[in-house]
Amino acid sequence: MQTRPLGTTGLDVPILAFGASSLGQEFRRVTLEEALGSVRTALDCGLRLIDTSPFYGRGMSEVLLGVALRDIPRNDYLLCTKLGRYDLAHFDFSARRVAESIDVSLHRLGTDHLDIALCHDIEFVPMQQIIDETLPALRRAQAAGKVRFVGFSGYPQKIFRFICDATDVDCVLSYNQYTLQNTRFADETVPFLEAKGIGVMNAGPFSARLLTDAPLPAWLKEPEEVKAAARAAAELCRVRGTPIAKLALQFALANPDIATTIAGSANPANIRAWAEWATEPVDQELLADVQQIFAPVKNIGHVEGLPVNN
Repeated sequence: MQTRPLGTTGLDVPILAFGASSLGQEFRRVTLEEALGSVRTALDCGLRLIDTSPFYGRGMSEVLLGVALRDIPRNDYLLCTKLGRYDLAHFDFSARRVAESIDVSLHRLGTDHLDIALCHDIEFVPMQQIIDETLPALRRAQAAGKVRFVGFSGYPQKIFRFICDATDVDCVLSYNQYTLQNTRFADETVPFLEAKGIGVMNAGPFSARLLTDAPLPAWLKEPEEVKAAARAAAELCRVRGTPIAKLALQFALANPDIATTIAGSANPANIRAWAEWATEPVDQELLADVQQIFAPVKNIGHVEGLPVNN
């Protein structure tokens, strides 16, 4: 698997990383065999950066990852987890909870250190707390050797400049904002992050199944006009003999300014297909036609978190 440097951290990360949210049954029920098999397949295919969170399955994802990774040498993979979001409406970014959360994640994951720890979905709380309390607490965990690199994740592009202009972070994660339909992350934010030497991570190349042939989750917030364009684009891809998911993933991976793109599945066959797609050239003619379909709804998203953070 091709790798890229993660900002100035010194980490070389695979361009395609394994997202373990599916292990927490965020999209469907998952068997233990599927969960363990998907982790092993990801590592076999070179997806050696694994992203999880205590929010995914309310701890289930981290627990299953800990089981799956138990007999695998720690140097064979990189672990990224998050803190601060623990349920749909349960957020706690206090310094005390930062310390507790890291210790709980280390226990669940069966490791003595995290390669990356991120404040999770910070747009749901006043951002000044992240600057004044949460990130300093993460730096203390870093100084104690429990975390190698720290940062934050979120959806609105406003949060990245606000935080990174006020304090130092090692890396950030944006989700659903660098896709076939929405490129705001690369358009508005990535050059700013690169100038500061901050590692750039992208999640959600399929935009929560919007850019796949799978049924959409009930909680998907994208407007109907975006969903309609996605259906039209998927139909064109079917006619041309290429799954829209393949085009979506290849598009995300092709951007050299994004160190890694995180995609998740508890289906080992999906992961093997993704690894193969990562080695194949993009159908540029199909890409141009799909982008034309999305042009009327390009960069249309939704409000996420506190309105003031959008």
